Amino acid sequence: MAYIGNIPAESYASFETETFSVSATANYTLSHAVTNENEIRLVINGVVQQPGSGKAYTASGTTLTLTSATVSGDSMYAVYLGRALQTVNPPNASVGTAQLGSEAVTNAKVASTVITGQTAETSIATDDLILLSDTSASGALKKMTRANFVSGVGETNSPNFHAVGGNPALSSTTWTKIAVTTERFDNGSAYDASNSKFVVPSGEAGVYFFSAIYRMENDSGSAFLKFYKNGSALNDWVTESHGSAYFSAQQNILVNLSASDYIEMYGYINVGNTNGLTNISFQGFKVSS
Repeated sequence: MAYIGNIPAESYASFETETFSVSATANYTLSHAVTNENEIRLVINGVVQQPGSGKAYTASGTTLTLTSATVSGDSMYAVYLGRALQTVNPPNASVGTAQLGSEAVTNAKVASTVITGQTAETSIATDDLILLSDTSASGALKKMTRANFVSGVGETNSPNFHAVGGNPALSSTTWTKIAVTTERFDNGSAYDASNSKFVVPSGEAGVYFFSAIYRMENDSGSAFLKFYKNGSALNDWVTESHGSAYFSAQQNILVNLSASDYIEMYGYINVGNTNGLTNISFQGFKVSS
């Protein structure tokens, strides 16, 4: 059908209704004036009433008159046939997913209707749901529980360990592996105490931090410390310090390791004879994948 002027927007129509508070009477007042009873449809207890004089009801202006009085407990409403309400908005709950166009709901719209005005939460339960935008699916929204979300965020710095030693003896002028056989803790079961070495578990490759220290009770000479990776010296520089009756050596290092790589602690003393060590400590943890 052709139109002169602008094409009217698609619209949805519904008739205005009025529900009455029923009592034992035949006289009621309408909210809107009508010319006669034919402009309304009256329904009592679910039954449509016939309009007209000598029939179920008459109406003029705002006066509605019933042929027989209602009783308490009846239900009654009127539909105004001449008062169609029209809007370009669809009725509530009438639009489904199939009616929405692709990308019809924008992120800005979601933010303004869902996020704006919401009270900021100070805690979240493990099974609460978090809404995410899936970039691999053109920004499609998906949800996951807090427990699943947190499990994939950040590092736990595991595996990690701390081991201490007793009083092993080192021969002078020889790099010797230091026995560190007592575990304080070993999260991830990566420290081999019987062989005094840390072994990277399967699936735990990444950057690791290691620290070690020992003390040599001697008032003259030098003490040095190195980390060995897979049986070879990993670092070239060492540290030493001298006290009134002892030397101590300590070392820190960051190293990128693969699964099955292992790290050991080696010491070197220059005192002219074999010397015992004390206060031995060897520790480390995973920094990142």
